Amino acid sequence: MKSSKNKIINDPVWGFIEIDSDLHMRLLEHPYFQRLRRIKQLGLSSLVYPGANHTRFEHAIGTMHLVRSALDVLKAKGTKITPDEEEAVMAALLLHDIGHGPFSHALEQSIVQGISHEELSLLFMKELNDEMNGRLSLALDIFLNLYPKQFLHQLVSSQLDMDRLDFLKRDSFYSGVSEGVVSSERIIKMLDVRNDQLVVEVKGIYSVEKFLIARRLMYWQVYLHKTVISAEYMLIKLLQRASELTSAGQVISATGNLSLFLNKSITADDFRSEDREVRKKALSHFASLDDADVLITLKDWIQNADPILSNLSEGLINRRLFKIKLSYLPFSERKLNKFKQLSVDTFKINQDEANFFIIDGEITNSAYDAEAGSIQILSRNGKLKDIKEASDINLEGLTKTVRKHFLCYPGDILTR
Repeated sequence: MKSSKNKIINDPVWGFIEIDSDLHMRLLEHPYFQRLRRIKQLGLSSLVYPGANHTRFEHAIGTMHLVRSALDVLKAKGTKITPDEEEAVMAALLLHDIGHGPFSHALEQSIVQGISHEELSLLFMKELNDEMNGRLSLALDIFLNLYPKQFLHQLVSSQLDMDRLDFLKRDSFYSGVSEGVVSSERIIKMLDVRNDQLVVEVKGIYSVEKFLIARRLMYWQVYLHKTVISAEYMLIKLLQRASELTSAGQVISATGNLSLFLNKSITADDFRSEDREVRKKALSHFASLDDADVLITLKDWIQNADPILSNLSEGLINRRLFKIKLSYLPFSERKLNKFKQLSVDTFKINQDEANFFIIDGEITNSAYDAEAGSIQILSRNGKLKDIKEASDINLEGLTKTVRKHFLCYPGDILTR
């Protein structure tokens, strides 16, 4: 349904974006969605790239804009798409990230353990559908890949979906990392549908190759930048420490809604409860959380008597981050124990508490996972080939999962 009050949004990446659906306007104006203005798209990446302060709000609108363009292209090439389907797939993309918590991926599984942002997004969509008397039922079917036209779901979630086409270009724009620039508009122009599957005409193959290469480079240079990893794990450890102290009966100051989650007053079970009021209450409290809650709380924790909370909070607020080492091989127990003992001596803590200062783990990067769905190239003779077969360059390096181990530690322990 067309809206009686069209809205024009001036987006620095895509230009003017028109909102002309009553359903999309209602979603855009809902507090659940407005909250995304206060959630950074790239979490703590601005500690490395100062311009990377854009939000989930503008990304969501960008994906909706791109899918409108894709739908127009597909309809012009003869694919039958109804107005209801068009409105629904745009709504699905508008809401695809609505379940992200503060600082996006950085605190996933930290605020609420045992539940992903994808599941939370689905729960928010279902609640909104109830509020809007079923207006999002078709959008939910497309989101969950339950709708007969599978290509509509692929526009929302696939190896070449509108989410990726927006965030690569948007994150490149705001971070200033030019390796992430992709020809999103050209890829969209080359889209078509065969056998109910989204495909790319062979004329767009070089743009797809560039897209895969850009995805790999952006992960190493931005999303998995070693300093970003250090900052994210410091924040994760901070919340773990606060939750541990709270469980032990200590009163730890925090904003009201953050306290509920630190106290585990709200758990994953509440979000999955069969009682709608319990679910709605949990969603409401989660929807009241944003980056500001965490930042305000961290500023307060700098003065906390606990040396772990105080030190980690001061380090994040004033960008005094842990050093980090990367390796293709796991770090030895001997090295880890040495660093833990140094932290015990430096900060006057016990061996268990040293785990909050010495952090080891692993990161992985795979630009193209054919098992999770392929990118099909449509040749001029009408045959389909996977991008790996159709490309005249070796894409094996992009399909292989690269695994790196990391070790984070306070630089102080090596200088005192």
